[in-house]
Amino acid sequence: MLEPSKDFQEKAKGRQKFQHQGRTIYEWDQTLDDINIYIEPPKAVLKKYEDQVRQQLKPGEQMPKLDIQIKAESLKIGIKGNPPFIDEPLVKQCDSSESYWLIEDEELHIILQKAYKGELWPSVFVGHGKVDPLTEQELQKKMLLERFQEEHPGFDFSGAQVNGMVPNARTFMGGIKHN
Repeated sequence: MLEPSKDFQEKAKGRQKFQHQGRTIYEWDQTLDDINIYIEPPKAVLKKYEDQVRQQLKPGEQMPKLDIQIKAESLKIGIKGNPPFIDEPLVKQCDSSESYWLIEDEELHIILQKAYKGELWPSVFVGHGKVDPLTEQELQKKMLLERFQEEHPGFDFSGAQVNGMVPNARTFMGGIKHN
């Protein structure tokens, strides 16, 4: 089996981009527990929107809030009163009661807790493509090592390597232990 380069391995472990017509719509990554979605709102669009809203606000009124609806099988992102920016089915299920969002460093960060810990998501949304097989293997390695680190906190797995076909982090050696 051909071993991917170190640069590729690092890229595969980082954020994955979803692009449309050459523009990055969102980036995402995953851990054993979560799917993290990162969206950078266009500054010009937000400024124009904020200016228009401020002109229409009455004294004491506040700016409209983001409309983010996280459901077990779908995610909707928009600004209240406008059509959604994203309204898509998820490729796998999340635990909507443990999922949340925040704005950090001018970036919308949505954290979806996986319904099944250790499950590999090949993408976030149905129809948004999926990671290539090499990247999928690197993500599987990352999650397997994360699982080992969680189950054996006294050991350092940071330099560990997995050769050959990577076992499923969720089911390998009896599966993930639940507290």
